[in-house]
Amino acid sequence: MKKDLIAKEQGEETVEFISKHADIQSENTYVVKTLDTFNIEAIENANCSAIVNLQKINDIRGINDFFKETNSKLSEGGIFIGCVETNLQRQTRILKKFPFIIARIYFLFDFVFKRVFPKLFLTRKLYFFVTAGRNRVLPKAEALGKLVFSGFKIVEVKEIKNLTYFVGTKTNKSIPDKHPSFGFFFKMQRVGKDNKPITVYKIRTMHPYAEYLQEYVYEQNKLQDGGKFKNDFRVTSWGRFFRKLWIDELPMVVNFLKGEIKLVGVRPLSAQYLSLYNEELKEKRIHAKPGLVPPFYADLPVTLDEIMQSESRYLDLHKAHPFKTDCAYFFKAFKNIVFKNARTN
Repeated sequence: MKKDLIAKEQGEETVEFISKHADIQSENTYVVKTLDTFNIEAIENANCSAIVNLQKINDIRGINDFFKETNSKLSEGGIFIGCVETNLQRQTRILKKFPFIIARIYFLFDFVFKRVFPKLFLTRKLYFFVTAGRNRVLPKAEALGKLVFSGFKIVEVKEIKNLTYFVGTKTNKSIPDKHPSFGFFFKMQRVGKDNKPITVYKIRTMHPYAEYLQEYVYEQNKLQDGGKFKNDFRVTSWGRFFRKLWIDELPMVVNFLKGEIKLVGVRPLSAQYLSLYNEELKEKRIHAKPGLVPPFYADLPVTLDEIMQSESRYLDLHKAHPFKTDCAYFFKAFKNIVFKNARTN
């Protein structure tokens, strides 16, 4: 019965995908098509092993609340399967539906009203009054980031018939940030001196909630030359432009003025990225204050091992001759940036 429902609604390929991760015929698997959290709250089975929602999350007004309620109804290690029409899939659908010029105009207005308006304080209420929060534009990074934020680990993501299906397994991992930022300026948690967390200020270059996907992106794509995540779909088009000109780094001047970072020093890293480092370097970093200009721009390492060697060498030299080392690294970095066009992606 449930299998027939999925096949009728979404097709046989979707049935195959869902069956790979959940026993559709089990009484502990719930298949619904709902945008209302109330229908999830109504599940009373204490042994609920899987919840499948065939409704696009674009139509759910409170996605975080829906995800968290779903998480609470699942037994430990339970599976949640859902779907989203990403902004790129939406663009593809519109371009196929209308003539080229009309499609471009339509997509522009659709994006502004259903993506920008919900984020702005002055237009948010108007948007929800008109649409009830349905058919929102959602980037893939934001949709998956919300899933992780709500207590799931991403198991698989697959595109089927211009929809992106995702599978998440329930975890006990808590997210300390209760109010993720959507704004142009945002805050990130980084590891500072003595392993104390510091809040780093930056201009947004990624989609909202993308910061919660570091582990997933690393597991999928590893690192590219220069130590950045490879094929990082979380970065926006304007974000890449900002990064090339270091515009996104400007708010970190606030951290500099607060004394949390210095001019030259190792890059302030997230706990997830720092976990990739060897124990010897982690121990050295404990005693070091992060900096605005990292050793990377002086040594121009390529691989992660080379980056760690560069930081280790800098920390050893800084311990022996702090001022001399910082001056030498600053001017070498300046030379590489100006004359060699040194950049990170």
